[in-house]
Amino acid sequence: MTAVIDKPVHKPGRWAAPPRPVWEEKPSQVGLAGKGLVLGIACFAILFPLWIVVVTSLSSRKTIDEAGGLVMVPKGVTFIAYQELLSGGQVTRAAIISVLVTLVGTAFSMTVSVLCAYGLSRTESVGHRWILMTLLATMFFSAGLIPTYLLVQTLGLTDSYLALILPSAISVFNILVLRGFFMGISPELTDSARIDGAGDFRILWQIIMPLSRAVIAVITLFYAVGYWSAWFNASLYLSDQDMMPLQNVMIQLVQKQEAPVGLGQAIKTGQLSGLAVQMAVMVMALLPVAVLSPFVQRHFKKGMLTGAVKG
Repeated sequence: MTAVIDKPVHKPGRWAAPPRPVWEEKPSQVGLAGKGLVLGIACFAILFPLWIVVVTSLSSRKTIDEAGGLVMVPKGVTFIAYQELLSGGQVTRAAIISVLVTLVGTAFSMTVSVLCAYGLSRTESVGHRWILMTLLATMFFSAGLIPTYLLVQTLGLTDSYLALILPSAISVFNILVLRGFFMGISPELTDSARIDGAGDFRILWQIIMPLSRAVIAVITLFYAVGYWSAWFNASLYLSDQDMMPLQNVMIQLVQKQEAPVGLGQAIKTGQLSGLAVQMAVMVMALLPVAVLSPFVQRHFKKGMLTGAVKG
């Protein structure tokens, strides 16, 4: 007799892959269309106001008067507002001040932040834990505005450009992101360099910095945008109008609802509108950030997520 061998009974679904979450499933055509619609509306809501600002800054006084204010449809292009703003005077001086403060402040902030983050990333360093806890405490507790102002005044920083840099030079959050990224670098690299006789500064400059280009680019952009967009410190610590940065001049123009004095004969002859001047100053304030952001955008995911998760 032939022996009958029992075959294992296959149960339906026994070896089937477990169902995936809804957000991992391939979207349907309706879902793709909905996402495209939502993204289109979001892009329109962001770009349309910028379009109005740029078009109004490039419009003549006649076009602005015919539109009754902000211009949505361009009727001829004129750069007279930018020519008058950049011909010298308050706005030109404020733009130069903002550029210098941004460059010097960003360089100082990055130097201190990188050195501090590297020291805190070496867990064997002296006082590592206590310094880290002290920095973390400043994220939750602050002395307040009045003690800060009294400190700046006591140090003699009022009515000086240092008041635009030192009070907000360091961000603990940025230091923690840099520290997390530095701790994610393989310790074998630094140990081998130390065996070869390299010191901490050489290790930081030749090993850590080249491997951390992504996070350094992101943090540099954060500091640069912060300095370029800052206006509160200037309004608090500066009393001389000739020392005001571009953001404060822009606020003054918008609040006055008129063109500033000293923009030349174009305003007197009616060729230039005060509204066009205001929009042109806004474009000048937004232009550096809009130009630099695309070059750093590709580093955001690697720099921020890796630095925030590791360590």
